[in-house]
Amino acid sequence: MRPTASQLSGKTGVRGCRWIPAAAALLLSLLLSMCLGFPPPVATCPLYCLCASDIISCSGRNLSVLPSDLPSYATRLDLSHNALAVLPVDWISRPFDRLATLVLSRNSISRIEVNAFSVAPHLLHLDISSNQLTVLNSSIFSGLKELKELLLFGNHILQIKPGAFGDLYSLQRLYLSGNRLTDFPLGLYWEPGGPRNLTFLDLSYNRLSKVPVQSLLSLTQQGGIYLQENPLVCDCSLLALLEYWMWRQYCPLVVFQGEYPCRDDSRSECSQQVVSDMSAEAQIYHGEPGKWLGVPCPGLTAPAQEVFWITPRTVLNSSTNDPSAHLIVSPNGTLEIRGALVDDSGIYVCVAARGRHNGPVESLEVNVVVGNVSTASASGLAHSSRAEHFNTAFTTLASCVVSIILVLLYLYLTPCRCQENRGEGARGCGGRAFVLCSDPREVESGQRRSNGKRVAFLEPQGEDSDVDGPKTPAMNSGHVSTEGILKNGSRTADQTLTDATHMA
Repeated sequence: MRPTASQLSGKTGVRGCRWIPAAAALLLSLLLSMCLGFPPPVATCPLYCLCASDIISCSGRNLSVLPSDLPSYATRLDLSHNALAVLPVDWISRPFDRLATLVLSRNSISRIEVNAFSVAPHLLHLDISSNQLTVLNSSIFSGLKELKELLLFGNHILQIKPGAFGDLYSLQRLYLSGNRLTDFPLGLYWEPGGPRNLTFLDLSYNRLSKVPVQSLLSLTQQGGIYLQENPLVCDCSLLALLEYWMWRQYCPLVVFQGEYPCRDDSRSECSQQVVSDMSAEAQIYHGEPGKWLGVPCPGLTAPAQEVFWITPRTVLNSSTNDPSAHLIVSPNGTLEIRGALVDDSGIYVCVAARGRHNGPVESLEVNVVVGNVSTASASGLAHSSRAEHFNTAFTTLASCVVSIILVLLYLYLTPCRCQENRGEGARGCGGRAFVLCSDPREVESGQRRSNGKRVAFLEPQGEDSDVDGPKTPAMNSGHVSTEGILKNGSRTADQTLTDATHMA
């Protein structure tokens, strides 16, 4: 039977008093902690876990139920290599407000209840890899608004329901490799509450046979999507996408090029059109506002099965045209701009299966200019290629840096030779001595300008100079403290000026 509160305090009656050893030890430890300034212990580390500062590891303990006495001050909690099967809402008895990393890999988790992660609202990294998940239900990750990295690879995920990634506003990296997905999770990008800055998506080693090429042409402009080792159908649209990625040197394709199913022998059915030479520079097409403008696809002289155009605002497809649209793609691959606007100016890219890998020196881009050059440059040409922007910015920055260096060299590395009084001849201050020379007129008047020191660079004069007229004497170099000048830019107390009567 547990002791009551009166027993712990040592009171058994009004007059009697009895001490319990356990209670005495507890009171003694509390008193010592208060006297020595140590805070009382909040929670102890479980016997089957390892606690080091704010890191708690209960890995490899064959746990089927989580301990209820886990310290809540942890920032990293490792529960990997256990036997957890379900993650209920109350899997942790208390909120973990400081928890940033949670590792649940190598368990047998097949079900995660909604709001199971609400006890760790500041979680940044969540690892649920190598488990038994088959379906990602809606709102399964609700509450994780600060999560940046989610690892789900090595599960058996077949379906991702709408809203599964709700609340993951800050998610940047998502690993779904090694699952059983047959559909591309396109809702991950456009569903409300989903990730807004997803820059890495790994869908390799799944069961994808088709991918939304038109959407991928737009999504891969901002981040990397890995699709290797999927049974993709090598149709003309996929070949066009892969050829475009190779031309762009898209890293997810270049690194894993040998792990895509499309080989050179699968290009014959899509390479019926004639491929002409493509210039290394983007061609320029001019149009008048309100007029029709046709832009042919570079490298194509015959109709292709499917052509995509990447415009400054969207991606167009030749097989899904709207007759009333402002921009359409004709069957022969030509981009038609109906009622051209000044805002239509910019860089356009034609993506089609040409039957060969285009070299980096070949250009798939065209430059569309609507209106005069000045108007287009103020609007449409703002969408020029990133490489051109980088080169211009880098050149400007380099010019500014060089100009600053030259100014500093002129100000501080120009030698200033000083002379003694007029009759003693020229005596220099040293080939590399730096001296701030005052204006003789300021010395003569005994007044200083209020706008700071004046720096004058005096040309050295030879001892046998025959030039008539008084020479401009400098300060007495023997009384100048160069060290003080270099430190604070002003004269030290021991510096003296030559007599004003010797000044011209």
